[in-house]
Amino acid sequence: MVATNRGFITILTGLYSFQDCIHFLAAVRKFHQEPIIILIDRVPKILYPLLTAFKNVILKPAPAHENTVLASRYAKLALYAASDFEQTIYLDSDICLLTNINDVFEDLETYDFLLTEDVQPAIIKATNLLRGNQQELLPQVLPILQSIGLPLQADSVQYNGGFMAFRKTETTKVFFDEFKRYFEIVRNNQDKLLLKDQGAFASAIATVSPKMKILPPTYNYLSKWQDAYSIQDEIKVLHCTYPYRPQYAKNITRSLYTRVFDKFAQVFLPNQVTNPWRKK
Repeated sequence: MVATNRGFITILTGLYSFQDCIHFLAAVRKFHQEPIIILIDRVPKILYPLLTAFKNVILKPAPAHENTVLASRYAKLALYAASDFEQTIYLDSDICLLTNINDVFEDLETYDFLLTEDVQPAIIKATNLLRGNQQELLPQVLPILQSIGLPLQADSVQYNGGFMAFRKTETTKVFFDEFKRYFEIVRNNQDKLLLKDQGAFASAIATVSPKMKILPPTYNYLSKWQDAYSIQDEIKVLHCTYPYRPQYAKNITRSLYTRVFDKFAQVFLPNQVTNPWRKK
């Protein structure tokens, strides 16, 4: 049963993202009071109170796996089932809100999905999904993706899954079912593909065709690729992609609690930059 109309959800699999998640919670709470679900795995329960110190935070188990990156991928596939809300905004835990995004919830009255395109949206150029030399593989991107069974075409689009908003509809449920099915295809072809979800996500979009709205990059501004943008409008959602961390990005989350926590983190928590699973 849906517990409330609106809410947020994020993923925390392992300690490498724990500091990011604290700042994520602080940023959301600065602008929003809706519930926040965290799908969590491989975090000692003794640390849970540091997360639930923020009001109305709900911890739910994420799919367990020793590979924390793969666990986070599986958690993303489970977002529909894990959400208690009619309208859900999913954000990666390395995101920092710079303002409220109530307009996203309002758009979910009309659309099944709200998404942002990737910095490099054309699937035919998505060498970031493949193993090997990206420059050499460029002409082979689409043939390789099609050869393993992904229903992608030359005009298919790569979306950035770090931000998505969806409402509970039968169409959205089918989308997540297809997303999971295509991700298993990706996982079963690790000799050719990296363990990323964008190809599976784009395939599910192509298969289901949900009623969706594409938001501008101000709703998912990837700080690592800031030179690729030409933006005049206010940035609303700052995505502090590895290795750029949200706690160093903007003075949004600064408080006594986060200042003390950051001192603790320097001593006791591993840094995302050193996460070995990112290289597998």
